[in-house]
Amino acid sequence: MSSIKIVLRKKQNKDGTYPLAIRITKDRKTSFIHLGQHLHEKDWDKDNQRVRKSHPNSARLNNFLVTRLAGANNSSLELETTKPHISAKAVSQKIKPKTSETVFSQADSYITSLKEAGKYNRWNSEKSNVAGLKEFLKHDIAFADLTIPVLERFKAHLISKRKVSERTAINYWVTVRCVFSHAIKEGACDPKFYPFGKGKLKIKFPDSKKLGLTADEVKAIEETELSGNANHAKNLWLISFYFAGMRVSDVLRLKWQDFHDNRLYYTMGKNNKTDSLKVSEKASNILKQYEDMKAEDSDLVFPDIRYADITDNFDTEKKIKSKINMTDRLLRTEVAPAAKIRKPLTMHIARHTFGNISGDRIPVQMLQKLYRHTDIKTTIGYQSNFIHKDTDEALEAVIGF
Repeated sequence: MSSIKIVLRKKQNKDGTYPLAIRITKDRKTSFIHLGQHLHEKDWDKDNQRVRKSHPNSARLNNFLVTRLAGANNSSLELETTKPHISAKAVSQKIKPKTSETVFSQADSYITSLKEAGKYNRWNSEKSNVAGLKEFLKHDIAFADLTIPVLERFKAHLISKRKVSERTAINYWVTVRCVFSHAIKEGACDPKFYPFGKGKLKIKFPDSKKLGLTADEVKAIEETELSGNANHAKNLWLISFYFAGMRVSDVLRLKWQDFHDNRLYYTMGKNNKTDSLKVSEKASNILKQYEDMKAEDSDLVFPDIRYADITDNFDTEKKIKSKINMTDRLLRTEVAPAAKIRKPLTMHIARHTFGNISGDRIPVQMLQKLYRHTDIKTTIGYQSNFIHKDTDEALEAVIGF
């Protein structure tokens, strides 16, 4: 029969901890299965194969170890009952999850699926999140071992060691959640191991500050004389604002065929919602600047991504991201100083600016239509960042004596 124990391996990590592993010994041959957990030597009770109470998560870790040890013994007994002459390595392979069913392999598969779906922005951000998870875990593990305590330590590690914000750390959890969902869909993970949801980990982003420009600041941008690339960046920002805070990715994708009878008809890229907006005189004046720049082989209004393969969404998103970075840099370094804007000026601020100026002047149902929000609760939550009248009056009622 095989001898199966949980041991603290003697190969020290950089942080001074040692990896926990299941050790299988049979016929004087040994094989190890790493558990994805790491302890300081002082926190390990070698004789009882338990985590000492000196460790802050000793109870949870011990429950985890008992479960893994019981599962390993059951798998070993099942295998040796049918095949008594079998090696320690074979027993180890029986206990280990299949390579295709481990966290690292499914994370790689998930990232590949994003690329194949043409989702450059998510691929670009989430591949680094996966890299961060791999760096933290150090060894590939089964989904059963990627538990709530492990994910809580992962978040703490990101904040304390990588110095990321709470919001960024939550984004790493979102990627892990997507990997779990992908693995469950692929049949590589049992849904019972899913660590998110009611009574488990909850994905809740901290409130973020949404800052928009005032009407006077927008007028300052409109009246600022610029040339070349800086003027083009200014035009893109104003077009986004004039069309109810249109997302920059949709601005860059605008085509001349989208305009009919002094109206813009377009489908929002984020949620595929289609509607039309009036082309104001201000917007029309900007569009006229680009009429002489029409290309024979492209119907795009703006020249920024005419060289992209529009049929390849991944390539298009990649080039749009590059153009956004370039435009934001021009807005910060040239447009904002010229217009004497001290607030951070980016393309996304155009959307916040529309919300800030609209305030509570426009019914929320109409704002939902303008923003193309699917759920009115999203509009209410978004607009609450810019409506200050009631709170200002309440504050003044108390201190204005």
